[in-house]
Amino acid sequence: MTKIALVTGAGSGIGRAVAVALGSAGYRVVLTGRRKEPLEQTARAIDATTLIVESDVTDSRSVELLFSKVRDSFGRIDLLFNNAGTNAAAVPFEDLSTEQWNSVIQTNVTGVFLCAQEAFRLMKSQTPRGGRIINNGSISATAPRPNSAPYTASKHAVSGLTKSISLDGRKYDIACGQIDIGNAGTSMVESMKVGVIQADQSIKAEPTFDVQHVANAVVYMASLPLDANVQFMTIMATKMPFIGRG
Repeated sequence: MTKIALVTGAGSGIGRAVAVALGSAGYRVVLTGRRKEPLEQTARAIDATTLIVESDVTDSRSVELLFSKVRDSFGRIDLLFNNAGTNAAAVPFEDLSTEQWNSVIQTNVTGVFLCAQEAFRLMKSQTPRGGRIINNGSISATAPRPNSAPYTASKHAVSGLTKSISLDGRKYDIACGQIDIGNAGTSMVESMKVGVIQADQSIKAEPTFDVQHVANAVVYMASLPLDANVQFMTIMATKMPFIGRG
């Protein structure tokens, strides 16, 4: 039986790389994000047939419609990769606006919750029962960067959600894990090659690594039987300033 995977934020970066890798691994991939054109670009990179659904993960009705389309098209979901995320500008803590805070929390926390809840509901009722949810965390779920309060708080919250979903999903054969990524080589980390602020307020360039390794890691996590789970995985550039940060 072909397995069905849904990837949020699938139009670029980590989401695109993971979607393509899952397609290569034999999954039927559902691509979702706010903009259709980048999703179509991802779809063209996947050999297998895909389903594209424009959605806004911060909007409960939009998420309900997304999962209704998945259910109507395939009758089930085997994997959700909760990848959609955003960040606020790196401004001093005291200058952070409520709007900036809310934007990050709504996408990175509420969006993960809404998608996981809909996946949970479908997974518990489908036959065969169960499935897997993988949340995209961050190195910031453990250690913050300067001027990153909304993002750091959001990723700590994702870790809590991962644990709660993992616990509450046991009775329904739903596994939930998290991948924490540090400096994967996407367009979002181009500035790191030039220099980013460090804990001591200095500016230093940081190493990155090929995003394909992230995609391979997610495929591995997804490949496990439901009686095994990678609860938390950290994948990072070997020499990035994380171990010993601060």
